[in-house]
Parts: sequence; structure tokens; C-alpha cells
Amino acid sequence: MPANESGPSVKKKGRRARMLVLVMVLALLAGLGYGAYWSVDTVRASFPQTTGSLKVPGLTGTVEVKRDEHGIPQLYADHDEDLFRAQGFVHAQDRFWEMDVRRHMTSGRLSEMFGSGQVETDAFLRTLGWRHVAQEEYDKKLSAETKKYLQAYADGVNAYLKGKSGKDLSVEHAALKLTDGYKPAQWTPVDSVAWLKAMAWDLRGNMQDEIDRSLMTNKLSQAQIDELYPPYPFDRNKPVVEGGTVAGGKYAPQGTPGAGSTGTGRGSGTGTGTGTGTTPGTGTGTASGSGSQTTPNGGTGTPTGLADNATAQGATVGLRTQLGALAKTLDEIPAILGPNGSGIGSNSWVISGQHTTTGKPLLANDPHLSPQLPSVWYQMGLHCRAVSPQCQYDVAGYTFSGMPGVVIGHNADIAWGMTNLGADVTDLYLEQVRPEGYVYDNKIVPFTTREEEIKVAGGKSKKITVRTTNNGPLISDRSDELETVGSRAPVPSSAPDRGNGYAVALRWTALDPGKSMDAVFKLDRAKDFNSFRAAAADFEVPSQNLIYADNKGANGNIGYQAPGRIPIRNQGDGRLPAPGWDPKYAWKGGRDGNAGYIPQNEMPWELNPARGYIVTANQAVTESGTGAGKYPYVLTTDWGYGARSQRINDLIEAKTKDNGKISTDDMRTMQMDNSSEIAALLTPMLAKIPVSDPDVRSAQKLLEGWNYTQEPDSAAAAYFNAVWRNILKLAFGDKMPKELRVEGSCMNVSEESTGPNDDLTKTVRECGTRGPDSAQPDGGDRWFEVVRRLVKDEKSPWWQATPKTVHDKPIKTRDELFARAMEDARWELTAKLGKDQSTWSWGRLHQLTLKNQTIGKEGPGFMQWVLNRGPWNLGGGEATVNATGWNASSGYEVTWVPSMRMVVNLGDLDKSRWINLTGASGHAYNGTYTDQTALWAKGELLEWPFGKDAVDKSTVDTLTLKP
Repeated sequence: MPANESGPSVKKKGRRARMLVLVMVLALLAGLGYGAYWSVDTVRASFPQTTGSLKVPGLTGTVEVKRDEHGIPQLYADHDEDLFRAQGFVHAQDRFWEMDVRRHMTSGRLSEMFGSGQVETDAFLRTLGWRHVAQEEYDKKLSAETKKYLQAYADGVNAYLKGKSGKDLSVEHAALKLTDGYKPAQWTPVDSVAWLKAMAWDLRGNMQDEIDRSLMTNKLSQAQIDELYPPYPFDRNKPVVEGGTVAGGKYAPQGTPGAGSTGTGRGSGTGTGTGTGTTPGTGTGTASGSGSQTTPNGGTGTPTGLADNATAQGATVGLRTQLGALAKTLDEIPAILGPNGSGIGSNSWVISGQHTTTGKPLLANDPHLSPQLPSVWYQMGLHCRAVSPQCQYDVAGYTFSGMPGVVIGHNADIAWGMTNLGADVTDLYLEQVRPEGYVYDNKIVPFTTREEEIKVAGGKSKKITVRTTNNGPLISDRSDELETVGSRAPVPSSAPDRGNGYAVALRWTALDPGKSMDAVFKLDRAKDFNSFRAAAADFEVPSQNLIYADNKGANGNIGYQAPGRIPIRNQGDGRLPAPGWDPKYAWKGGRDGNAGYIPQNEMPWELNPARGYIVTANQAVTESGTGAGKYPYVLTTDWGYGARSQRINDLIEAKTKDNGKISTDDMRTMQMDNSSEIAALLTPMLAKIPVSDPDVRSAQKLLEGWNYTQEPDSAAAAYFNAVWRNILKLAFGDKMPKELRVEGSCMNVSEESTGPNDDLTKTVRECGTRGPDSAQPDGGDRWFEVVRRLVKDEKSPWWQATPKTVHDKPIKTRDELFARAMEDARWELTAKLGKDQSTWSWGRLHQLTLKNQTIGKEGPGFMQWVLNRGPWNLGGGEATVNATGWNASSGYEVTWVPSMRMVVNLGDLDKSRWINLTGASGHAYNGTYTDQTALWAKGELLEWPFGKDAVDKSTVDTLTLKP
């Protein structure tokens, strides 16, 4: 598949070319023996009807489905339930394969579709129990109104499914039916609710960091680990809100009565280290000190999160193999939204009308998620012909196929966007297990158990037993290497007898039933900031940053709310596994609802800040601490480090300087900013390194005069990023334990032994075991901060590295390591792009290939060819505003992207703009399968009609759904 530089802007262009390709594909399939089953009719059979009329049982009136030239539908109805019934029908028309796979994944039933290869994944997902929690939410938590909408949506999906199977649903279903006769079941309301659990899983916070820190203890000291997880740079990168605090049981933003100090609240404390001090905030401890920490949640404890130092050292050593196995299991769980690690997140910002060309707010959002085909988002408008008590919605934006409502977008009164808050909502607990139960507070407590049967396509069903403690399900039961843990881990005498070893339980807020589905509908019909905040209060998981804008008053209003169910810990900080047998480490309030969580009234929020804008890009929300103007709770200690957010802040401040105004197109241009913070720091140093090799010197010259932007055609960006990747490998990657190094990364290491490390010590070949999306160092903005702090120390031990050959001298200084990285980068790019530097470009290295998330990844080669698209040569990069992420440990391939982009114009909603990663259709060879991708790659946005006249003007197809 050649790289795509551009493409048709509307669906009718290129249709002849696509059909020619289709004919070629079908000819190939026929040659492989599939001709009896595959034909043009097979591929086109599932294309949706978009004109004329269809009968949909259950409707009380007609619903119009108006599609523009990109196939984006706008639905018009007279009753709420008709609107959501039609939404279910239309989602299924375009995306039922995606919906079907999602519901099998969330319920741990992938084996029913794909056979025995998915049994282990299903077993892990059944152990987490997403489907059970979703069922409990539906039965006990959700409002009657929400249930009514969910049922209407399910009825719409089932109306579409009636009488259809195989090729009538999708090419993928047709292929699946060839092997096992699979037939989809009816859609249920709980299928929709369970999708929120998958969303929460991929946005779960610092669980991967918790595992990684534990694994690092095998090769690194605590002081070294602290250097790799530095505190957030409040002195340089602004948090979302500044200066607010909690007063009288309510959060008080900066400048409101009771907010206390109105200073910036920035400090240089070492709360994430092991020194003495407050967490985080001011203090005098150092990374290599010792002592206790006082946490804003109250109580004292060691910063390891374990009962004491002996427990910390012993348990983490004993957990090395077990947590490595858990990390491998996590790698194999489908990441529907994206990899979970450093630098990953989203951008959103909102500008007050006082700083815009329209005089009303502008709101931008681009969530960074895993690239997939079709996109995780589906653009849609849901309109009541006349808003009334029986029909309350007039909203448009981005939806999830399989779930009713609009998740991100705007209605006639307000607009909102989301980024991941990154709160620490997961903890791993060591559990001392016995045949009759587990130890808690010096007592043996029986497990809560349930039996699960996993049905396997083409095979025999498997039965598993899920065991749960008061801290959550035993996820260690789902791996052979995790069956017994800590068998040799030294622990203090105060710890319970290990018996057959420690197990690992997961405590996670999403495993408690909640009301996030209620929040979606409340957001969709919110009218002002108060009703927006009321909706946000129900958005419990996943915890998101929510930004807000409306057009009321002279300049409109802008706002922010941090919602979510955030635990309050009695002791420990959640950075490492905690002792499950010790009640002091339980979450406050136990498992009895909201008692153990930060009250929603005390969560940070902001309305019309004096600066005139709000930026959320996964940076710290606020600075926690016990001083004036500090937030009294710990949301997490594992924030993103603010590279993207501060760049956005700087761009806004530069544009509004001297009363400058920001336009809709300015917002779009900001979204495509390719500036690299780490390049600006390191390039001047790299340019001064003495280089003798003429080929390496030639590459070094590319950096001279470079402006640090990562355009797709930039040779300098290609070379710099190759140098950066090699710096990370030499300084950090080669020092990591194998459980964090990427698969296939092998090196000679000293054999583990209790004897002396001398000339007779044997070496063994050790290879990395981590998947390519989560291997370390990944090069995200945490690594920017690590290197920023180390780079002034030219003789830091981190700069030491082994020589390339036995004839070379060991590397001992920063400049020696940089020189070696420049040399290695030169030859790496020669191998990948050729010796002629004039042909080098960042886009040739940094490519996006869109893959169908199931058959397109692991299916037969010809099916991958049919379903996948690309590659596209992209600009941008890791921790840039145009965040086309890549993992420096595994290569340059794009692993996460701005999954959509939108700019909402509150002065004239019809002048808002949006784009999706792919297109509306999930059907390969449909004209809207990837018709937006080339535009997305170039940073272009589509018109976004909202009012009836604008929608009618853009409509090319109208389908009427009738009772």
C-alpha cells in the first residue's frame, strides 16, 4: 500500500478507481478459491440504504435521516425515544461489525467469534467483570429515563438486524460465516452500558506506571527510579487551574471568596521522591533521602505505598516475575482507545469572546486515541423538530457506535470537550491467600466467587472461577506465572505467613456501579454552566477534564469542571502495590459507594478566569498540598508533564498579546502545531558535538538552522528523532529490566548469582518481553523532563554506556553518549531511508496505517489487504500539539493520533468545523470508508452544519424511517 499524500475531498471522487481496485481484489479472491462466495454483491450487500423510506417497528412518528456528501447523518424526530431508536438503526447501518466486536470484548466473549485464540483474553475480561458491573448499573443505578433511551436504541439496532446475517451485515461477518456459521445475537441495553467500561479501562490512569516502577526495582535503586519519575514542573508548565482550594466543604476557584492565596501555588517540593516533606509542594527532602511523608489525605507513610521499607523491597522483588506476566497480559487486552502510557492524552482549550474575532467563545478539542478503522468516533446530529418536554434534544457531535447520545460536541446553548484527567483510580494489592480465603486484618475471609463459562467457536467451552477479595478481583488467577507470587520474597515478621504465595488483586473505581450513562444525556441537553456541572457530577468513570462554553452575555462564558470518582487513600500514595492484608491501606469508606471518594463539590472547577482562556492537555489539574492556595487532595502523582499544554498556553498568549484576536482558523492552525520541546532543548547541544565521520557530520548539518518543527517533509526532524530514540536507548533503555524492554531487544547481561561480580561471572542473552506500544523508554514528555533535569550534569551515571565493540572505549559522559547516538542514528536512517539524505523525510519514517481492529490485524493476508488502508506520511510527533504518537523503544510508526478534531464557534454554530480520522462508514469500499483521512492528515476541517437551513443545504441523501 503506497503512502497517501492526499486524496479525494468528497465521496464521489475516486469511485471509479475504488471499483477498479475492488474488481482486482475479487479476482484475487476468486483465484484463491473464494470466488463461489465473494462477488461485487458480497461487498456491496451491507452498504446502507440512504434514500427512500424504511419501516422501523416501534417508532411513533417519522424520522428523517439527512446525510451530507461525507455520509454524516443528521436525524430529525418528534419524540426522544424515536430519536434514539433511529440512532441505533443508523449506527447499525454503518458500523455493526464494530459494535458487535465491542460488545463481545466488553463481555469477555471474543472466543465466540474468533475461536480458542481469545480464551485467555476472555478469561481476563471475565475476571474484571465489566459486563456484570454494567448489568448492576442498569438494574440499580441508572434513571428510568436513561433506561428508556437505552431500550429504544437497542430496539433500533435490532430492527436493523432483523432478517440479516453474513454479507448483509458486513464483509467481516461474511468472512466469519465462512468458517463457523456465526450469527449475531440481539442487541441489549447493557451492551451499550458496558462500552463505558472499555472506555474507562483504556483511560484508567497510572496502573502501568505502578507496574513499571515495581519491575524497575530489580535493576534500579529507589533513587534512580525517582529520577525517572520526576515531580511535575509547576514552575514551568501551568496546571489547568491555579490558586483554588477547598473552603467550607466546597471548591473555591482562584479569586472567589474563601480561595485563600491567589498566588500561582508553584513550588519545588519533592513529594514524589523518598525525602522528607509534604506531598507534593514545598519540602527539603531529596530523591536519595529517607523518612516519612505527610500526605494531604492525612496520615503518614513511606512514599512506596507499602507497609514499610522491608515490605516494599521484599514484595516488589518477589513480584518481578508476576508483574511482568501481568504486563504481558495487559498488552494482549484489546486497546480500543489506545495504549496507556507517558505522553498519551488529548488537547482541549476554550477562548473567551473577549479574545476572539467573533466576540464569542471558540472551543477546540482533539482526543488522542489509538488509530483504528473505522474511527472510534461517529459524527452525528440528533435534532428534535421542536424542542419540548416530549422531545428534549438538539445536539450534534461525536458519538460512539453502540451507545446512544452525543459524547463530545455542542447543542443549541453550550459546547463541551473532554481530555483524560489521568486521576489515579487503580491500585494493585498483594493478597495472602489460603485455600479457604485470604488474610485481612489478621483474619481469614472467604473469597466471593462466581463461575464463568467461555464458549469457543469451533471448540469446547472452558469454565473458570473468578475469585474476589474486598480489594477487588484476583487478576493473578489469569496467568500461569501469577498463580503463586512472592514465594521467595523477603517480608518483615509483621506480614502474614506467605503460605503458597501472594496473589494480586485490582481495586478500580470502574468496578463499582455508577451513573456515567445518565451524564451523557444530561450533557446533551444542558443549557448553562450550572446544568453542565450537574451533568458532570454523574460522569464518574472514566474521570475526564470537561471544558465548557456558551454564547450568553456580551462575550459568552467559558468554564471547566473536573468530575470523576477519585479515591481517598487511608495510607500510601498508589505508586506501588499495597499490602491487601493491612486495613490501613484500604480506600476510605470501603466499597459502600461515594463515602470513599473526593466529594464532587470539592473537585476543581473554574468559570470565566481572568486570563480569558482554559487549556487542558493532560497536565496537572492543580497543585496539591497543605499550604495556602493548595488543593487538599491527591488526584494523582503521575500527571502528564505539560509539554503540550504549555505550548498551547504559549501560542494563545502570543496570539492575544497587544489585544490580538483569535479566529476559528487560528484554532485549527494551533491544532496542527508540530513544534518539538525536546528538540529545542537538545539540538543546540547536538550541533556542537565534535564529529569526525563525514557521513555523520553531513547528517549533523541538517540540524543547523532547523526550527524544531516536525513537518512530514523535514529531513532534520527525521534525523533528530532518530538521535532522540538512540539517546533514550543508550542512556535508559539498555539499563531497564527485560520486562520493560521491547520484544526482540536482546543484550548480554551478567547471570543472576549470589556470588561476586568478577571476571569469571557468566553472561547470558536476555531479550525484552514488553509489547511495542508500552515498552520503555517510550519517549513521552516524562522522558523530556527526565532528560531536562539530567542534561546539565555531563557526568551523570545515566550517560554511561557500554562500547559498541570491544575496540571502543566505554562511554562515560553526556557528549560521548550524544556522539554515539548521532552515529547510530545516521546508520539507522541509512538502512531505513537510504544513504542519500536529500531523500530523507520525517513522514517516510513516521507513517500511519489504518487497520481493521480484528481481521485487519490478525486475519488472512488477503482480508487485511481488503480492509486496511494506508500508509499516510505524517508530521507531528510525541508530546507535540499535533500529537501523532510513537514509541521510541519500538520504532517510528504512529501508535496514537488525534482521533478527531473540532472547533466550535459559539458566535455562529453553523461556522463550526470538524473532522474524523476515517469516515462515517465501517464498510470497506464504501465511498465514506476513509474519505476524511487525507483531509485529516493535512489538518483540514469540514463544515459542520447545525441549524436546519444549513443542514438542508448540505444534504445529498434523505432516508425516511416510518412506523
